[in-house]
Amino acid sequence: MKKYIARHQPRVRKRDALLSGIGSLLALMAVGGLSVLSDTPLLMAPFGATCVLLFSVPSSPLSQPINVIGGHVVATIISLVLASFLPPTWWALAIGVGLTITVMGVLRITHPPAGADPIVIMLAAPGIDFLFTPVLLGSLILVAVAKAVHRSTGVIYPLHPIEPVTAPAPQEDAA
Repeated sequence: MKKYIARHQPRVRKRDALLSGIGSLLALMAVGGLSVLSDTPLLMAPFGATCVLLFSVPSSPLSQPINVIGGHVVATIISLVLASFLPPTWWALAIGVGLTITVMGVLRITHPPAGADPIVIMLAAPGIDFLFTPVLLGSLILVAVAKAVHRSTGVIYPLHPIEPVTAPAPQEDAA
């Protein structure tokens, strides 16, 4: 029973927790404010979860710009395609989520909040423009705010690319 209630997450300094909350507040205010100014909906529920990753664990591979933007875009494309020929039933939503997770994994752009996109999209039945607003533009704004906030606090974001590890060339037999 103890393993179910044990906290595996390392302790977080109160300052860092506060900065995570402030960063999320600023990011969602930017997206929401632009929504009002442009009279274009730019907010969607999964962006709240995206902020958790962007501001609480910015060094996670799941928080990197390609994962945030690519994950939401891929999830949305899959969902819009599925919604064009599947009814908005529980099993169609499950197919959407499962397919989204699979494709993000294959493309190495996994972003957990994007796993909720098929549910939002297949239930709301938006048009193709949903891919651009709120998904693409909203994701870009969130990443831009994350970069600005982290730069101002000295946190490295995004991570520097990792050099690929190459295998040594096979040795030829002298015989």
